[in-house]
Amino acid sequence: MEILKIHPADNIFIALKELPIGTPLEEGVFTKEPIRQGHKVAGQRIPKGSIVLKFAQPIGIASRDIAAGEHVHLHNLSYIPSSSNHSYGSASREVPHTKLANFQGIIRPNGQIATRNYIGILTSVNCSATVARHIADQFRGSILEQWPNVDGVVALTHKTGCGMASEGEAMNILRRTIGGYARHPNFFGILIVGLGCEANQVDRLLDAEDLSPSENLFDLIIQEEGGSSATVRGGVSKIKAMLDKANKIERQSVSVSHLKLGLQCGGSDGFSALTANPALGVASDILVQHGGTAVLSETPEIYGAEHILLSRAVSRDIADKLLERLSWWQAYTSRTGETLDNNPSPGNKEGGLTTILEKSLGAVAKGGTSPLVDVVQFAETLKTSGFVFMDTPGYDPVSVTGQVAGGCNIVCFTTGRGSCFGCKPVPSLKLATNTPMYRRMIEDMDINCGEIIDGTATVEEMGRKIFDLIVATASGKKTASERLGYGEDEFVPWVIGATV
Repeated sequence: MEILKIHPADNIFIALKELPIGTPLEEGVFTKEPIRQGHKVAGQRIPKGSIVLKFAQPIGIASRDIAAGEHVHLHNLSYIPSSSNHSYGSASREVPHTKLANFQGIIRPNGQIATRNYIGILTSVNCSATVARHIADQFRGSILEQWPNVDGVVALTHKTGCGMASEGEAMNILRRTIGGYARHPNFFGILIVGLGCEANQVDRLLDAEDLSPSENLFDLIIQEEGGSSATVRGGVSKIKAMLDKANKIERQSVSVSHLKLGLQCGGSDGFSALTANPALGVASDILVQHGGTAVLSETPEIYGAEHILLSRAVSRDIADKLLERLSWWQAYTSRTGETLDNNPSPGNKEGGLTTILEKSLGAVAKGGTSPLVDVVQFAETLKTSGFVFMDTPGYDPVSVTGQVAGGCNIVCFTTGRGSCFGCKPVPSLKLATNTPMYRRMIEDMDINCGEIIDGTATVEEMGRKIFDLIVATASGKKTASERLGYGEDEFVPWVIGATV
């Protein structure tokens, strides 16, 4: 198969392979130019001003007359504001229950379930980042062989924490993010390193996030400890004490209902909506049927497809929460002279995606078909099992940082262009949308969803395969990004507001 019309109402085809001039599309219709894999080609004449349809949904408007057989992309397809129907609940349904599967997890004393066992070093401000990294550097390499049950000592630093108001929305988001990581079950213990004079004072951070120093949570202030070297020595001592205790953990059989799955896509292409994203949606639905939680995010990347989520909202209140966040984003982008159609990225466009409406239809597919049971703020603690939406930017490292802070203990990340990503302390699985990229970047990828286009697997079969890999990974199987060492630099709290 060389081409695909996704829905009978569509007026475009997707090129599943490179199409030379003269490739037949429909009776009497042939390609008028070479069409790249993953790109769109007109199946009929589309007059200027007409809506272009994919999945029977508008993805833009013809900016000039488009001949049958012509490439449809940036040169002749323009963005139009979303005209989505904002009704809610029409597609909400009962979730069928299934016999619960188990995985080999780590049970923390407070009852939370972990998929990994790290010691974390967090910072209140950029000024303490170097010290935090120096502490972590003392536990890299062969020294960790003394503690074989510990996955590592990781310093998660950031570029903010000062030059901002000491209170308010921006500080609340930063503190909520750091607090979420400090409470994350994948950390056995936490050391927070501060400078001493920053806007994000450590004592205020702890108070705001209801955190208290304990045998597994310490803080060190560089200006009080006697400087950088003294703080490094103090930090190393405290972490050594925690490592001996952390090493005593054992994995136990626990219900898959304890899994909280972050759904992500990055470096998307024309196949994302056809292979990896809907297959991940199947896996998401299976997890929800097992009582687990699946978290879709990236608010700018559901714009134009929000009606799909609204139709699955279990209540008017949940629908209104989602609409309020979309309204916030439209105001937020307009303040900086931008629009939500500044997305897709250049790489997305190179892969065949043209407008945010088209990209959003594929992005939403990661969320499967389960009812939408909650909408939460960035880095807000997840309290409801089922399918949840978290408000985050579309920028992958920031979005995943919010999901992990909220409690996600595993992430699935689909990519068509070949994004490189990890998110310590949480394992991140990389799902390739197409076989050529999978083969080209095989050491970075965990599963090839391009088999769907190749005809060797169905979306449902691939979804089950993804779910099985999720369970194996949660039980300790290392991901490609873990083997490559990704995950420290990808901690990126969301920065909003002025830097002063």
